[in-house]
Amino acid sequence: MTLMNDAGFAANTPSLTARGTRSDSVSTSVSTSASTSALRKLAGALMMGGLTLGAAQVHAADTLKVGISAEPYPPFTYTSASGEWTGFEVELAEAICDAMQRECEITPTGWSGIIPSLKAGRIDMIMNSMTITKAREKVIDFSIPYYNSPGAYVAAKDLELEIPDGLDGKILGTQAATTHANFARRALRSTGVDVRLYDQQEQVNSDLLSGRVDVILADEIAMSALVKRDEASNFEIKATTPQHEAYGIGAGIGVRKEDGALKEALDGAIHQVYADGTCTALSNKYFDTDVCLG
Repeated sequence: MTLMNDAGFAANTPSLTARGTRSDSVSTSVSTSASTSALRKLAGALMMGGLTLGAAQVHAADTLKVGISAEPYPPFTYTSASGEWTGFEVELAEAICDAMQRECEITPTGWSGIIPSLKAGRIDMIMNSMTITKAREKVIDFSIPYYNSPGAYVAAKDLELEIPDGLDGKILGTQAATTHANFARRALRSTGVDVRLYDQQEQVNSDLLSGRVDVILADEIAMSALVKRDEASNFEIKATTPQHEAYGIGAGIGVRKEDGALKEALDGAIHQVYADGTCTALSNKYFDTDVCLG
């Protein structure tokens, strides 16, 4: 996550299925021609109103499934002591859903398969520090960005480390399928650093703390939280990444290409949580700084 993530959203509109499909003595007395005529009139009215059975309004009453990585990424997404998912993006997602007046359900999904899950309809949106990049925009759409943060290098305080020249001969850990991995591949290739990829960010953190890697590269906000942990008191952020195409333009909410109505609703809701101060309040709660882009 730069923005933690680099890995790829469905119409959400009210069902036109009538209540109570079971027939009774009244319904059976209606002629087939009358029923057909009524259906034709309904279809005509819908089409004149700009709607079809596959339009974005068809499932508007459905619960939206908000995809987050099943692998915790504190302080953005993680499980509380009670086992409930929480964190900056979980609370912000709830606020955005409230702004849209939609019911939402947090749906943990493996990071490596989160875009395929979106495209297959198992989730309706991705809100998990997914950076908006040109590569991702080829397969899914995004809301406007809601926050941005550079990558950060973390290493032991007593390690003299110049970035990037001092990476030669060092082992650097980063999470696979992320913008950080893309940046390392594109920008650090000539430094002589040994890049090791991990499935989960906590695995990267663990190997840094245990000395199996010399330095790690991840989201600056997440790394600021990491170095505040008791077990990481001997580690610090050494540098942040420069502006680079691998990092895109910020984190957005991913949706399917065909879900233009949902994208529009999300954009409006993001503007609302900016304007009413919700995003800033949550950012200050979790990061002690305002990372919101509004």
